[in-house]
Amino acid sequence: MDPLFLIVIGVGAGLSMLAQLWVKSSVGKWQRVASRRGLTGRDIAEAILREEGINDVVVEPVNGFLTDHYHPGIKRLRLSTGNFAGTSIAAAGIAAHEVGHAIQHARGYKPMFWRQRMVPITNISNQLSMIIIMAAAALGSLGLMKIGAFVFTGFVLFTIVTLPVEFDASRRALASLNRMNLLSEAEMRGARRVLTAAAATYVAAAVASIIKLLYFLLRAGVLRRR
Repeated sequence: MDPLFLIVIGVGAGLSMLAQLWVKSSVGKWQRVASRRGLTGRDIAEAILREEGINDVVVEPVNGFLTDHYHPGIKRLRLSTGNFAGTSIAAAGIAAHEVGHAIQHARGYKPMFWRQRMVPITNISNQLSMIIIMAAAALGSLGLMKIGAFVFTGFVLFTIVTLPVEFDASRRALASLNRMNLLSEAEMRGARRVLTAAAATYVAAAVASIIKLLYFLLRAGVLRRR
């Protein structure tokens, strides 16, 4: 096992762990603080959807912790049970963030469209690239390693395109919460901290994938020649 590869994997795992700890800490803190208006995550989501003139998105609960997501294919906005019925500041921020994705969909936000188009090939790209790279390492084939790195690039691009989609959804969420006076100024700071922590997980994933790609390019001889 290449020591440098272990370092690369360790850095990626470390970044992911730190980001996850930050999210759990931030969400855990602000889930214990109820909003002054006592609106549930569902109330928040439906209020923003109405204000944006989006009438064809259904808000529904889903099991799990931080399993909240928006499904553009069937126009379902799913909130984890704690956020769906919860009245916390964290629930308000997360619900508004998911509505941000619904707004992106309704307004034709291009980065979201690009990410959706990439989804079917992303998992295949990640898994196939690992198979090719392991075969290249076993055979000592630089040519095969280059192919594996090229295939892995598809996954890296997905993590990069995800960043503006998530950042923009949070921007829209905070703007709606503030404009509609759904949270007070102090509560807005809490919601912002929750969404910033959540965004860190996507940044960590992108950085980890870029570092891994650079390693593959190094082992393929591409960076060495440059």
